[in-house]
Amino acid sequence: MAQGSARRCLRLEPGAAREVLGAADTLLFDCDGVLWRGDAAVAGAPAALSRLQARGKRLCYVTNNSSRTRDAYAEKLRRLGFPPAEPRQVFGSAHCAARYLRQALPPGAAAYVLGGPALGAELRAAGVPHLGPGPAALPGPGPADWARAPLDPAVRAVLVGFDEHFCYAKLCQALRYLQRGGPGCLLLGTNRDHLLPLEGGAAIPGTGCLVKAVEMAAEREAFIIGKPSRYIFDCVSSEFKIEPARTIMVGDRLDTDILMGNNCGLTTLLTLTGVTTLEEVKGHQESDCPSRKSLVPDYYVDSIADLLPALED
Repeated sequence: MAQGSARRCLRLEPGAAREVLGAADTLLFDCDGVLWRGDAAVAGAPAALSRLQARGKRLCYVTNNSSRTRDAYAEKLRRLGFPPAEPRQVFGSAHCAARYLRQALPPGAAAYVLGGPALGAELRAAGVPHLGPGPAALPGPGPADWARAPLDPAVRAVLVGFDEHFCYAKLCQALRYLQRGGPGCLLLGTNRDHLLPLEGGAAIPGTGCLVKAVEMAAEREAFIIGKPSRYIFDCVSSEFKIEPARTIMVGDRLDTDILMGNNCGLTTLLTLTGVTTLEEVKGHQESDCPSRKSLVPDYYVDSIADLLPALED
């Protein structure tokens, strides 16, 4: 949809879907809540993507999850019956953060990482020296000891991703690296997702909570890699030379998937198999606030499987 056009969040019926899909050559998919929920594929989603690929559409996968490598995503797509995907079709916040640091850090510089094994693996694959993943303990009994813990002289960036071992010791070290380096020490976050929904209605704190803790301690704002940041879309665009006007962003979250798509001039398609409800969309539509209206998608479907009739021969 052209930038500046009013978005009405229309249900994408088969007739309109044929036209919308026919005008696109690339589809970007969020994964959890769109293609699968937990460890089970959304019914009909593998068949829909197989038909899209058979019609020559380029499929890419754009996720804020920094706890899986792009290889792991390609394997999960295969295991759940989706069309085979090469790792280069997967754009996770871990891979894109490594890509950013590879370009931004001077030779020999390293990153202090609050994150897990997947984030470390993507950094290694990109040739970015780093330290920090894994458990950490305070280096002594009192604050004076914590403030004197050794700092690696090569560290010129702090990267915050999902870290199940996040703790006060790591927060102290992150702050000290940022204080020592000043503006010359980069502060990056993989994403700002503050809540991670689980099956059954439960949820756990997301990476955004950890990013916020470091930002508050350091009194500075992190550069965010993942959706809705334009950077993660730029990674896709530079890899495949895609045209925004011929690209569809498919997602289940307004504040990440849909906002990024709208900001980047893509056609946006909301699925109702994940986080967002139509009631939430209506609330944004009725608001007079431009920032809330920017969260409204062009179209919606109950499920990706709703595209199947439009893809019949």
